[in-house]
Amino acid sequence: MAKKKKTELQNSETKRRWRMSRRGFLISLGVIGGGVALGWRFGLPAMQLNIANGLEKGGAPSSAEVSPDAWFEVNPDNTVSLYLMKVEMGQGVHTALAQIAAEELELPFENLRVLSASTAKGIKDGFGTGGSTTISSLFTPLREGAATLREMLQGKAAEKWGVEAASLFAMKGSFVKQSNAAETMTYAQAAEGVTEWQVPKEKPELKAKKEFAVIGQPLQRVDFKEKLTGRAVYGYDARAEGMLYGAVARPPRFTASLKQAAEGTARAVKGVIDVVIKDDFAGVVATSRAAAYRGVEALELDWDLGEIYQQADIEGLTQVKSGSGVVVQKEGRVAPNLKKGKLVRAEYHSPMAAHSHLEPQAALVDVKADKVVAQVSTQSPELVRNEIAEVLGRKKEAVEVTATYLGGGFGRRLNVEVAIEAARLSQAVGKPVHVGWNRTEEFRNGYVRPPTHSVLEASLDDNGKIIAIRHELASGDVAFPFFPDFLKTIFGADFGAWRGARFHYEGIENRELLSQRVKLPLKTGWWRGLGLLANTFAIESFMDELAAEAGQDALEFRLRHLSNSEHDQRLKRVLESLADAAGWGKPLPEGHAHGIACSTDAQTICAQVAEVSIEAGKIRIHKMTAAIDPGLIINPDGVKAQTQGSIVMGLSSTFFEKLTIQDSQFAPENFDTYPLITMKETPEIDVIFLESGDKPFGMGEPPLGPVAAAVANAVFALTGHRLRDLPLELRVI
Repeated sequence: MAKKKKTELQNSETKRRWRMSRRGFLISLGVIGGGVALGWRFGLPAMQLNIANGLEKGGAPSSAEVSPDAWFEVNPDNTVSLYLMKVEMGQGVHTALAQIAAEELELPFENLRVLSASTAKGIKDGFGTGGSTTISSLFTPLREGAATLREMLQGKAAEKWGVEAASLFAMKGSFVKQSNAAETMTYAQAAEGVTEWQVPKEKPELKAKKEFAVIGQPLQRVDFKEKLTGRAVYGYDARAEGMLYGAVARPPRFTASLKQAAEGTARAVKGVIDVVIKDDFAGVVATSRAAAYRGVEALELDWDLGEIYQQADIEGLTQVKSGSGVVVQKEGRVAPNLKKGKLVRAEYHSPMAAHSHLEPQAALVDVKADKVVAQVSTQSPELVRNEIAEVLGRKKEAVEVTATYLGGGFGRRLNVEVAIEAARLSQAVGKPVHVGWNRTEEFRNGYVRPPTHSVLEASLDDNGKIIAIRHELASGDVAFPFFPDFLKTIFGADFGAWRGARFHYEGIENRELLSQRVKLPLKTGWWRGLGLLANTFAIESFMDELAAEAGQDALEFRLRHLSNSEHDQRLKRVLESLADAAGWGKPLPEGHAHGIACSTDAQTICAQVAEVSIEAGKIRIHKMTAAIDPGLIINPDGVKAQTQGSIVMGLSSTFFEKLTIQDSQFAPENFDTYPLITMKETPEIDVIFLESGDKPFGMGEPPLGPVAAAVANAVFALTGHRLRDLPLELRVI
């Protein structure tokens, strides 16, 4: 809290013993403790399978502070400022987190002011904003922090009144005497003049689900007004007094490396202030962005172009090698049972894809003598802080990074290069420097979604029941490019690549997944949902093939392979609710057909029905119906928006997106050669909510899973032709 006008909560006590720790999280995943012991005792494959089983349960590292002095400020106008380390990139998490805090604070929602916490605030978040875990990982810590603040304020109010704290109750940002409801004291009045605070050592008592008044409500987003009025600051909008602009030389191919650089005529370009060349880095600082780019064009650059690769080379490398790979799922005995009954086999492919977010990368960095201040369009401010400190040779504590609003993220902003570039240029000129990539730089540099190849086999008995099923997956890296080598050995398989690739039908006794790592000559990495879209496309299309082979209804076939487990009963409820909402099995307009698919991701279950027709030889989507169970719903509007957004992005990838290369360079330079879905192709989307339990699960990415499979299955129902490659292309009618 600000000096004088704001009362700062000083915590002289040791941090809470009950706070979640990162090590505690790793133990729960089996990475430390039992998991490693299992590995040494039974061998590395057993440990890797144990880790995979733990990762599949969802969750994310959370070293979030629950001490209220890290998150909250009580202001004189009786508003409370909430500082969040999680980044708002259009997904609505700031609103949902504010609802969680307001619930336990007993504060009117409109009295909460949500702000982005800089790394100097002291809130640790090494994981960043990703993996659909923001709400689920902070649900309990944030509630505990808010409830603790309320109790601390209640204690101070009681002291000022000279009564017992238990004789008061909190309501709408004030404390009320139980003996006389007319006597009230606001939170601001309770905090006024207090200079010493003591955080309780025990966990506060939290509300029961039935008591929630803010959680579960479709409240207006906290970032709505700023974005509507144009006051929201994105990375490209960041400004500072005396700011200059920077641009950096880019390799002509992704295989190229800079051998030598010279200034050439760059300094003679109007507006150029300085040229920075060091090792494999060459950049220009200028009074305008255009001048900086012209300066880069005037540099003399000598590149080692490296080996030349074509699209066919990448596709040739991304092939399943039968029987190899790391076992990521193993239930029952698959190999001998595949020899029983009728064997069905199919292969599926997905291409590389770009992130295509609206706003390219951008950062403003001011390297001062005593500290570094940065505003960055990033999903992980702490990671960016550490990288800036390392490249500049500064202590981490001397670097302050604040995340701006993001014009889309989709995993590309978890690891950003632009902040390092701006930092190096600012250090050279001693002034703040803004670097903003253009669209061509965004398409042709950095990492992309990797291609995949899936081979699936299953055996069916005489009643059309699956005896055994196997998935062999080959994929480029997703998470491993950002991991140290020893962790790659421990994990074995890239969990980002196999996300969504395991079989979730627990009624199938014998199930197996082998994940194979494909080493590609280009950078691949995080993409929304990681492998979820491609892997669910393969699995759920194959389930549809098996249903057709068995001569059974696609929905009934899926229901037949569910067990009585909690997960499968949730899935059953979702599928049946979806079928009712979509009119599954009921007559459709002539020339229309339905397809169904489902998936489980981050503990959230989602199922979708696509209604399609064929017009002028092309697939047309008329309607997508989705049913989703994300556990506890914090904001229904947010869940609906996330589901709709995932479906639209999934449809774009299903029909349009295919990133190709030519001569070791990504082919697209802009959206004219990398088309996305438009409003014209976007169908009606209905979303059905279901809730289970008293905690939220992941929400941002899970609805992406079933999209492509639901569409492809509908096309098969309509035409009898099975489409096994993304993007879907109707070659034969």
